[in-house]
Amino acid sequence: MFDIGLQELALIFVIALLVFGPKNLPQLGRSLGRAMREFRRASDEFRTTIETNLKINEPDPLPEPAPVTASSEATPEHVTTAEALPESVLNPYETQAVPVPEGEAYLAQRSAKLFHGRDCGWARRIAEPERLYFKRVAEAREAGFAPCPVCEPWEPAG
Repeated sequence: MFDIGLQELALIFVIALLVFGPKNLPQLGRSLGRAMREFRRASDEFRTTIETNLKINEPDPLPEPAPVTASSEATPEHVTTAEALPESVLNPYETQAVPVPEGEAYLAQRSAKLFHGRDCGWARRIAEPERLYFKRVAEAREAGFAPCPVCEPWEPAG
C-alpha cells in the first residue's frame, strides 16, 4: 500500500520526536494503536452487519418432502409429515391463484407497470381489489402499462 522503506520510517520517527518530544511519544503511540484497534473492530462489525442483512432477504430453502414408503407395518393411523401438512405450509412461497373472471381480455395490477393476458400465470396472482381490466392492448398502453414479457399479450389485427 505505502512503499515506505527503512530510511523514510526513520525520518518520520525523528520528525515525530522533534514535534511531540520524548515524553509524549509513547503516549501518542498508545493512543494511535487504540484508535487503529477501534477502527478495525468497527469495520469488522459493519461488515458482519451487512452480511447478516443480505442473508435475511434470501428465501429459506424449501425442505425436501419425506418419501412415502409402503410397508406392511404401516397402519391407517400412521401419517407422514407430507400428508399431515397442507400445501401452503409445505411451500410458503407459492401464492394462492385467484381465477381471472371472463370478460376483459387484459388486466394489470394498480401498483405495477406490466399488463397481462387473462391466461398468464402472473395474472392469477393479482388480488381482486388490485386489478385493473382492459379490453384492448391499446387501452393498457395508454394507461402507462407495458406488456408482460412472460405472456407477451397481443391482439390479432382486424
